[in-house]
Amino acid sequence: MSSDRTLSRRGAVLTLLALGACGFSPALAPGGAARSLQGRVSVTAPDTIEGFALRARLQERLGRGPGDLQLIVDIEEALEAAARSRRGDTLRYNVIGAAGWQLLGPDGQTLGEGQVDGFTSYGATGSTVATQTSATDAQGRLMTLLADRIFAQLVLLDVSS
Repeated sequence: MSSDRTLSRRGAVLTLLALGACGFSPALAPGGAARSLQGRVSVTAPDTIEGFALRARLQERLGRGPGDLQLIVDIEEALEAAARSRRGDTLRYNVIGAAGWQLLGPDGQTLGEGQVDGFTSYGATGSTVATQTSATDAQGRLMTLLADRIFAQLVLLDVSS
């Protein structure tokens, strides 16, 4: 048992050394790639409940502020039946979403663009109110997922200047 722990520790130390040797640095560390975006990005998203949720999550990750960079996000969303009963009643839904984004620099040039997608699900087996609440929650979780994926792609950009 202790030899397993020793091997695990050695493996962890060797992994950290290898990452350090290759130039790896955490994106969220002080001075990391994500910090160069902090407070510099103004987010434009659709004026919908979904757009509000996505914009709020991006501002949470990027910081609020007028910023010299503009992130424009377009959202698409669809609902599909994921599970049906033998009688044909829908028991579960998938909320499928995609978001295209474009990051513009101070003079309007495109610094980066991309597309992210994802889905969440909710059950429709309760009351009408419970189903509507579950649907709203699933849409919120989807917007959080899409915003986090956009943030992950933004961190890969070099916008340090």
